[in-house]
Amino acid sequence: MANTIHVDVVSAEESIFSGEAEFVVLPGEVGELGIYPQHTPLITRIKPGTVRITPAGGGEEQLIFVAGGVLEVQPQVITVLADTAIRGHDLDEAKANEALKRAEEARAKAQDRQEVAAVEGEIAMLAAQLAAIRRLRKK
Repeated sequence: MANTIHVDVVSAEESIFSGEAEFVVLPGEVGELGIYPQHTPLITRIKPGTVRITPAGGGEEQLIFVAGGVLEVQPQVITVLADTAIRGHDLDEAKANEALKRAEEARAKAQDRQEVAAVEGEIAMLAAQLAAIRRLRKK
């Protein structure tokens, strides 16, 4: 089938998605990447955000939050190796908001640049997670 590409999204804990897709959008380091079947081979890092998968046959778009990781694209296969990956329907807005509040408090108490940078990375990841939740709610 030339009009589909196999997609695997995995985290350290589990395989989140494995199947055929018509189109995939990912949060690249310099902007969103849109990938169709027969894409040029590519390896790049991805930043926290939403992976959107349009499944083969026109099913419902799959949303997966990733907290960063690595993307490998081959003409017939897309592999996302995510630091953390959560299916869209498993995201918990209340937990994310609470974690964001704790991270902002930790940033206010941070003593050095390294500590501030670590907390700001956590805040960016949580902001991306909340954006993914909002996007899922709009559907």
